[in-house]
Amino acid sequence: MSHEFYPEGVCPLQITFDLEGDIVKNVVFKGGCDGNLKAISRVVEGMSVDKIEEFFKGIQCGHKTSSCTDQLARAVRAAYEEDV
Repeated sequence: MSHEFYPEGVCPLQITFDLEGDIVKNVVFKGGCDGNLKAISRVVEGMSVDKIEEFFKGIQCGHKTSSCTDQLARAVRAAYEEDV
């Protein structure tokens, strides 16, 4: 199932991804640091929601209270909980 998430407090305007059960696929960030976010998208391809949270939840970016990866972790968890 396809999902859209609108991050708060970070550069990307939108994160889209697919969930197949608890597996995350096709992550695309709109806006933000293009190269870094393409790399993150490749890294998390096929990863479980739990694994993404384990690696990325709580990471901060500079003086911000969140980061692109933290927002991704929040997004996939919220989508998973919504689907269950």
